[in-house]
Amino acid sequence: MNRYAIENLFGIQGLNIAWYGVIIASGLLLGIFLATLRARKRGWSADLVLDFILIAVPLAIIGARLYYVAFEWDQYAGNLGSIFAINKGGLAIYGAVIGGFLAAFIFSKAAKFPFLKLIDLVIPSLILGQVMGRWGNFINQEAFGALVSNPNLQFFPLAVYIRSLGEWHQATFFYESCWNTILFVVTLLLGRKGVKDGTLLATYFIGYGIGRAIIEGLRTDSLYLFGTVRVSQALSAVLVVVGVVLLILIKKGVVKTKPYDGKYCVIPAEDAAAE
Repeated sequence: MNRYAIENLFGIQGLNIAWYGVIIASGLLLGIFLATLRARKRGWSADLVLDFILIAVPLAIIGARLYYVAFEWDQYAGNLGSIFAINKGGLAIYGAVIGGFLAAFIFSKAAKFPFLKLIDLVIPSLILGQVMGRWGNFINQEAFGALVSNPNLQFFPLAVYIRSLGEWHQATFFYESCWNTILFVVTLLLGRKGVKDGTLLATYFIGYGIGRAIIEGLRTDSLYLFGTVRVSQALSAVLVVVGVVLLILIKKGVVKTKPYDGKYCVIPAEDAAAE
């Protein structure tokens, strides 16, 4: 299908709206809606989510671009102006996540809102965005895996036909979307059980790290750190270790947060916890 939902918007040549952008924007809106619902159930105002998003979205975009450029520097070294041409592609999800976490740290300090409470609030929304975002890769015919030469295996969702190559390849974007869907459900269920602050973050680190490390090994367009070391696999391994350590520290009571009763509270903390 055409990668553009709208071409030459307002009659302006080259002003196009890509399906990838539509999918990402839809994921963002659904994520905001979900986080708002979860915030209200905890006795917090929807303004908490909206105020955070105003910082998180710009930093996530910047982080996604800088991450990609850093590991593909040879493409941009000769023309620094091309770094800003994000309409031509070149965004990395890990960079967006890093930018989002930086935004959460800044916001939690400025608003005096507990960092782990904020992170656990938005983790399901982040995963939902990743579930949907991978379908943008389908539209763009990217993030696919190895060649599937067996005609009996050339069908979706096991494989995807890449028009530019005239070949069937592993549909790794779909594999990751499915894995993230499972992780999304797990974090929602854990959140409903009222687990300790930081548990959803640790679950995300472990779950996403394991899934991404495995699926990344199947892809043909990975960013590389040293030789054959894939950046995303290395970072995924770090996330899994950090997640396990964080879970242990939470269980032992080393990592914990205090109840919040600041300006974003609509219901007193003790009453929200009882609901």
